[in-house]
Amino acid sequence: MTTSSSERGVSLGMPELPAPGYPDDVRERLERDAREVIARYPDSRSALLPLLHLVQSEEGHVTRTGMRFCADVLGLTTAEVTAVATFYTMYRRRPSGDYQVGVCTNTLCAVMGGDAIFEALQEHLDVANGETTDDGKVTLEHIECNAACDFAPVVMVNWEFFDNQTVESAKRLVDDLRVGRTVSPTRGAPLCTFKETARILAGFPDERPDAVEASGSAGPASLVGLRLAKGETAPARVVHPRDGGPHDEPQDRVHEPSPAEHLSSHDAPQDTSASDAAHPAAPNAEEGE
Repeated sequence: MTTSSSERGVSLGMPELPAPGYPDDVRERLERDAREVIARYPDSRSALLPLLHLVQSEEGHVTRTGMRFCADVLGLTTAEVTAVATFYTMYRRRPSGDYQVGVCTNTLCAVMGGDAIFEALQEHLDVANGETTDDGKVTLEHIECNAACDFAPVVMVNWEFFDNQTVESAKRLVDDLRVGRTVSPTRGAPLCTFKETARILAGFPDERPDAVEASGSAGPASLVGLRLAKGETAPARVVHPRDGGPHDEPQDRVHEPSPAEHLSSHDAPQDTSASDAAHPAAPNAEEGE
């Protein structure tokens, strides 16, 4: 028995047909929203990113129809729109779940348990990276740094934070999402669906009561760094014994390191273009003159 080239998934190089348009009522509504978005920018081309979120809020991912719509209203080619839509990972290129569950597997989250959480969720949900559960509820993916290292390991659902996760808490989280139980992010706005999140990212207000007032806070490590950046005096460092032997002195004794002593390589002075005049990248003395 022979199979056709189409059945084998072989392309004959035929050009792809133009994407179909939206139904008239949908296009009219999207055009009204698009005009509001475009009016925010002096150059209409700058509205492309929020408009891709807008069309993503319509179908849950950026379709060829959505990219054609963006090209039409902005006077761009579909190739220009496609280049942007395929560059940024926040734009989905295929149908996905109501809840995008992202497990941070960058360095700190990974060593704190992120890798174990991601592996456990793949087995628990029976999906691989980027795949969606059969019920269409959850899409699982590993993601890069969420800028929340002091809460590691971190899981995000539709870009809302779920901090200090464990394998068991992450399993409970996805189970609750699949059966429709209310889950609350550690900080930030109440959770909504991915389509609703996409519309908010397009720049439209969150109409849910008290959603705007919901907020969170950075962790202690981040706040210390913020205080240092503002020029506030740093608290004295507490250094614990390094040799592992018994010590009679209290553990909270303040230790002032000598100039030659550094707690880590990050504390050591490093030659930079600003401190090493011989460095090839040193500032030009005549610059700005």
